[in-house]
Amino acid sequence: MVLNTFCLDLVSAEKKIFFGLVKKIQVTGSEGELGIHPGHTPLLTSIKPGMIHLVKQCGKEEFIYLSGGILEVQPTMVTILADTAIRGEDIDEVRAMDSKRKAEEHIKNSYGNIDYAQASVKLAKALEKLRVIELTKKVM
Repeated sequence: MVLNTFCLDLVSAEKKIFFGLVKKIQVTGSEGELGIHPGHTPLLTSIKPGMIHLVKQCGKEEFIYLSGGILEVQPTMVTILADTAIRGEDIDEVRAMDSKRKAEEHIKNSYGNIDYAQASVKLAKALEKLRVIELTKKVM
């Protein structure tokens, strides 16, 4: 029997974000981009800050920002335990733009490697949130 969906359980530290059948997901793991389809080999990996792109059983796409976490793949179930997870439509665009601006200013005014590194991480997270917002708007 060929599987065409699997169950995805996505929870953050605060709440359950998604539970249901999906056709596929795409997420950034510690070793790079991962495309998970039905029947994927079992896997356990950390997730880098970025987004998860999922295609639901009905074919509808959804984008969710993840600040990091753990991904576990089993034969018929994928579990994601995220530090923070925010649906694209729930991200505050004004706050994300403000975070981006502040991080860029911090990078320009940084006086050491630690300041620069921290600002770079904040900038990357803000850019990912803005990317999730943009992609969400395209599929709505």
